[in-house]
Amino acid sequence: MAFITYVLLAGMALGIQKRFSPEVLGLCASTALVWVVLEVLALLLGLYLATVRSDLSTFHLLAYSGYKYVGMILSVLTGLLFGSDGYYVALAWTSSALMYFIVSLVHPPPLPSLGGKPPPPAASALLSSRCALFGQQPWAPTVWGALSPGSISSST
Repeated sequence: MAFITYVLLAGMALGIQKRFSPEVLGLCASTALVWVVLEVLALLLGLYLATVRSDLSTFHLLAYSGYKYVGMILSVLTGLLFGSDGYYVALAWTSSALMYFIVSLVHPPPLPSLGGKPPPPAASALLSSRCALFGQQPWAPTVWGALSPGSISSST
């Protein structure tokens, strides 16, 4: 839902700026979809290379990576209302909120007490990979082309 809403909102933002064409809407949708696929593949590769066993399936990872579009929708709406400064403030806030959500609510199972020994590397690798990938969620597609931040600034 959020993916389609983001694509339609990006089209509306471009229409307000008199830069809309059907090709741009398709390009925005395909670019955003490619980013989701690359993100899930990178996370799966990272989990494989770190030899981490997790209960998260590919569909779980796909669902969690889709949360970024809610923040991007809020950021684009804020950018349309308040210009590029509002866009970047909203983007920073939604990125931080998403990272907090992913890290705190989707955490690995509690570690057993090891009597002062450090946690196993697999548990810390899983948490590190989640922090790295989910922390950059809204930034990467925005910065690298799904909807360039500069296109928001000319709306006000």
